[in-house]
Amino acid sequence: MVRGRRRRRWPWITLIVIILVLVAADRGALAITENAMASQFQSSVGLSGKPHVSIPGFPFLTQLAERDFKTVNVSATNETTGPLEIKSLTATAHGMHIHGLNSAEIDQFTATALVTFTALANAGGIPQGITLSADGPNKIQATVNIGPISDSATAQVTQTGPNKVNIHIIDAGGIPTEVLGSLMDFTITIPKLPHGVAIQSISITQQGLMITASGSHITVSQNSH
Repeated sequence: MVRGRRRRRWPWITLIVIILVLVAADRGALAITENAMASQFQSSVGLSGKPHVSIPGFPFLTQLAERDFKTVNVSATNETTGPLEIKSLTATAHGMHIHGLNSAEIDQFTATALVTFTALANAGGIPQGITLSADGPNKIQATVNIGPISDSATAQVTQTGPNKVNIHIIDAGGIPTEVLGSLMDFTITIPKLPHGVAIQSISITQQGLMITASGSHITVSQNSH
């Protein structure tokens, strides 16, 4: 009777092994796909490094078989795109449909990026000795300590295009314009937004410039090298 009980256990053990193998295959396919999508986003947006991609939902193999993914989350830190340094980037693609090997269509895409005041100053070529900080939701305070000059000025931040943000002085106080240099008026450009994605809002936070962009029915593709 003991031997009979042991024989009856084998079908259950076999079933467990099969489930474990399927789960391992599912997770393996997920990891490979997330890595491939990270490369595609890096190329399409022009990031200096590969972002982190996560695709929720189980089982994953059914999504892969249909080449339709309900949600794809993308995140990155301390990246650059063109001359612009990005402290943090988070994006979500709702309804991603894969076409061929190197392109995909996204039903709805939203992204938020933080550009620190230091990165903003670097992108604008602002002179040394000028420190930027928050002065309201759409204004920046520029504190100047250059030679005998110790004063502050106020700059307005305005979206001027689908991928452009302008910063210009609206109150220089008693600071000569030549001391402020390019801070008097300069524009930063997000150089490689996917086609169909545009800046929707900008705001000044304690950390820097927060940019929110979105788009619908957009196509991303991986450039060939």
